[in-house]
Amino acid sequence: MDKPVCLIDTASDGKLCVQGSALQVLEQIQQPVVVVAVVGLYRTGKSYLMNRLAGKQTGFALGSTIESKTKGIWMWCVPHPTKAATTLVLLDTEGLGDVDKGDSKHDTRIFSLAVLLSSTLVLNSRGTIDNRAIEELQYVTELTEYIKIKSPDEAVDDAEFVKFFPSFIWAVRDFTLQLNIDGKDTTEDEYLEFALKLKLGNSSQVNNYNLPRECIRKYFPSRKCFTFPFPTNPDNVSYLETLDPAEISKRFLEVTGRFCQFIFDQSQVKNLKDGHTVTGRVLGHLVKTYVDTIASGAVPCLENAVISMALIENEAAVKEGLEVYQSGMEELKKSFPLELNEITSEHQCFSLMATQTFMKRSFRDSDGKHLEAIIHQFDSYLWDNEKASEAKCESLLSVLSEPMTERTNQGFYATAGGYDLFCQDLEDIVNQYNTLAYQEVKVAEVLEKFLQQKVAVTTAILQADDKLTENERRICEERERAVLLEQEMKAQEQRQRQLEEKMVIEEQNNEERVRQVIQKMEEEMFVQQQETKRAMDSKLREQAALMGKGFQENANKMASEIEQLRRRNKEVEDSKSRELAKMIADQERRNAQSMEVLRQQHRQQMAAINSRPRPASRSCSVQ
Repeated sequence: MDKPVCLIDTASDGKLCVQGSALQVLEQIQQPVVVVAVVGLYRTGKSYLMNRLAGKQTGFALGSTIESKTKGIWMWCVPHPTKAATTLVLLDTEGLGDVDKGDSKHDTRIFSLAVLLSSTLVLNSRGTIDNRAIEELQYVTELTEYIKIKSPDEAVDDAEFVKFFPSFIWAVRDFTLQLNIDGKDTTEDEYLEFALKLKLGNSSQVNNYNLPRECIRKYFPSRKCFTFPFPTNPDNVSYLETLDPAEISKRFLEVTGRFCQFIFDQSQVKNLKDGHTVTGRVLGHLVKTYVDTIASGAVPCLENAVISMALIENEAAVKEGLEVYQSGMEELKKSFPLELNEITSEHQCFSLMATQTFMKRSFRDSDGKHLEAIIHQFDSYLWDNEKASEAKCESLLSVLSEPMTERTNQGFYATAGGYDLFCQDLEDIVNQYNTLAYQEVKVAEVLEKFLQQKVAVTTAILQADDKLTENERRICEERERAVLLEQEMKAQEQRQRQLEEKMVIEEQNNEERVRQVIQKMEEEMFVQQQETKRAMDSKLREQAALMGKGFQENANKMASEIEQLRRRNKEVEDSKSRELAKMIADQERRNAQSMEVLRQQHRQQMAAINSRPRPASRSCSVQ
């Protein structure tokens, strides 16, 4: 994108709406995305920082009047400067606190969307982090009213939000104070923690003072602060994007550089609940899901969004996986007919590629049966290969037997001794055919069919041969029947060998599918464990900080929350383990059913082979 586009706008009825053109942009991005959103009061210079992150001087609109310039949420997608095969998505939000909006809830919705969509949230403010600046962040205290982890009727501890909320950066603009606390030099991060320090006491005034600070500490355990000095002469601030770098404060440029580099290095790829990596396409679905939910008057729910995304993504993953398989097999089909081991080998290869493609995009695949259509498609390709082999074999026999057919029509064999001549010619045809078509999957069946078609001609020539006695004719008839039976058994044995080979291949494919399902589930469980560890670590750090500052009651409450979190996480892990065990059992059951169908076919074919008497001798005509 060479410039930003509007992602979320406000319709004429005041409801938020998603711009289709922006969704089309996201739909094309198959890479993982790092999403950085900036929020803050209007006219505080948010857009300038976002332009710098994009590596541009201009892009997001910078206003030069007291009117808020950015409306809704604007988006700019650029290649990530330090993470390969990753897209950096920048979201510039409408300035908070604009008196012209009228709807008091509008700002909270914009703030909530920024939290929901981003992997890093930048809060941009001016001056200092004083009590007034923190009190203006009432949106933080309202987050749990505007965002739900699970369905509204399910109670969820606040600690759950830590797993899914973005990292937090406070960018303080036009900062003029010395970084000094109690006479000691301090860092920007220590300055932020000092500003978020709680007061002892339980009065209404103290509780009101502590509430926004507690929310920031609780919901955003990963915090960073940057203090920016004045960028230039106050008269030039409104034209910052057009100024020459020489006219901008070196200190301001240095902090801007550190700010950008920190985001490039530390901002993580956006993940969904359950750890699924968000691509541009998935981000587009999330935007539409959240905005549509808000527009309907409901509260966005992370769990519902994940369920919705799982349905969409798994369906698309199946389509992608089948396309990979079909593309490879359709190209292979151009070379039909092939030997069975060739087509099954390629089937295995393309089936593995299709499964990998599906696994890469899918998540929360609770039944593991999405790619079973490949088995049915393989049967279809086998049938196509058999028809191609049958046509090739029939064509070959037609060419080889053409001289004999002409002789038959000319009456060449209708003489004394003609039967022996016919038998010799037929034997030559069969030998040539077996030499040329021995690799074909239908070689035996087509020859069986061919010999059956020649029975009437063979019988007529045999009966017309005056050189043979009646006894010799009977012996030849018996031998002809024997050779037909033998060829029929060869055809059945060939089908049997092919079925056995298919059974081996399907068993290997089934084992590979189960292995990949297990690997996928274990990866998702690992990510969940990492999310849990992050939430637990933040709780433990906060508890230690509270105890160190004398907030024993708060620390005890935190200890209870930690114990609840541990218990809930154990329940989740046990549930996931049961889900994995059930998925494996279901997969193995389906595999066993499909294998039983093949085994039943195998038993029927074996019974048919064993029920037929073995011919005692070979035909006088076909060796």
